[in-house]
Amino acid sequence: MLDRAPMAMDCDEDAGFDPLRPYAETLDLLERLHRLCLEVIKDELRQHGLMEVTPVQALLLFRIGDRELTASEITSRGCYHGTNISYTLGKLVEGDFLRQRPNTADGRSMLISLTDRGRIIRDVIAALFERHTDEMDAGRLDHRQLEALAGTLRSLERFWTERHLHERW
Repeated sequence: MLDRAPMAMDCDEDAGFDPLRPYAETLDLLERLHRLCLEVIKDELRQHGLMEVTPVQALLLFRIGDRELTASEITSRGCYHGTNISYTLGKLVEGDFLRQRPNTADGRSMLISLTDRGRIIRDVIAALFERHTDEMDAGRLDHRQLEALAGTLRSLERFWTERHLHERW
């Protein structure tokens, strides 16, 4: 995470606009928001007595939903920094939250889907996010603001993807 101390230019009123500041603040906010989201999920799991899964695992179950996906598809669709996705999936299979079966189209991979226990967690997180959406619609955050934010974040994602691919080749 970036240091939250003021940059040297912040103290110098004559320095003018620092283009690095909004970028650094965006990086800081993205990390803090993800951590805060996991804390909110943790609180919700605790309220429902569902402490068998971590917030990261619960978010993963929510994102899988009713689909049947490979591990690589799951990884590419989610934000699982700080975790080993194979380990996490293995733990969820062990705990009977996920099932896996061989992928008939590609024998090297497994298809992963939710069990009934996994769907319970998914439903709890879906209800949490629906409540959040209702609260936002009630005046805290307009859905148009969220759409604009999502568009901006998609642009940032494209920028970083292009940079990543450029650096690799």
